[in-house]
Amino acid sequence: MDNLRLKQLTDGGIDVNDALERFMGNEGLFERFLKKFADDENYEKLKAAVSEGDAETMLTASHTLKGVCGNLSMTELFTLFDRQGKELRAGNTEGAKALMNEIDAAYGRVMNAVNGEN
Repeated sequence: MDNLRLKQLTDGGIDVNDALERFMGNEGLFERFLKKFADDENYEKLKAAVSEGDAETMLTASHTLKGVCGNLSMTELFTLFDRQGKELRAGNTEGAKALMNEIDAAYGRVMNAVNGEN
């Protein structure tokens, strides 16, 4: 991985060294999983569920995204989805919705990095 790509991903909120450990140093495999993340529909499902006030779908999508973000070492997003899941499990749908501004911003940074737009 060249220094520009490393900087893009790091600036986007991805702990590349941690992720590459998980991917046993296989940069190509890591990049393929980043592309899969970019194509994943769970973020759109989450946003639709927030709009509809569907707490169950919000929890499912948020939990799925948390796991993917953990595997890809997207630390800020992982933390935000973890917080959102806790709010939903506590029955605080409004608190979970309130996190969407932070989630949207962090998701945008990650997506820009994944797409090489930083």
